[in-house]
Amino acid sequence: MKFHHVGVACSDIKKEIESIKKIHEVIEVSNIVLDTTQKAELCMLKTLDGIAIELIAGEQVANIIRKRITYYHLCFETDDINAEILRLQHLGAFLVSEPQPAILFDNKKVAFLQVSYGLIELVESK
Repeated sequence: MKFHHVGVACSDIKKEIESIKKIHEVIEVSNIVLDTTQKAELCMLKTLDGIAIELIAGEQVANIIRKRITYYHLCFETDDINAEILRLQHLGAFLVSEPQPAILFDNKKVAFLQVSYGLIELVESK
C-alpha cells in the first residue's frame, strides 16, 4: 500500500477550499463531482508540499459533520484491491463498503475498511 490522500469531511466544499487555501499553497483543484453511489460531493486538492486532500460533503458524512468531526479517512493505493482487502481482513480489519467504481478517481475501484486506527480507503492503481 502506498499513501494516496487524506479525506476531510465538510458541509460546503467551496467554502472549505477557500479555508484550505488560506493555510496551504494549493496548486491544483479538481472539479466538484457528485458521486451518487457514494452519496457525496467530492473534490481533490493538491498542495505545493505534495499533500493530496479529498473533500467530501453530503449524506455520507452528515453525521460526523454534526459532531464537528472533519477527519474522515486515510487513503492508500494498491495494485490489487481484492487481495489487499483479504490481507487486511486477516489482520482484523472490517470491510465497510465493497469495491466499487469512484467517479473522482476515473472509475477506479475503491473500498472502505475500518482498521485499528480508523477508517481507510483503498483505491486500485490500475
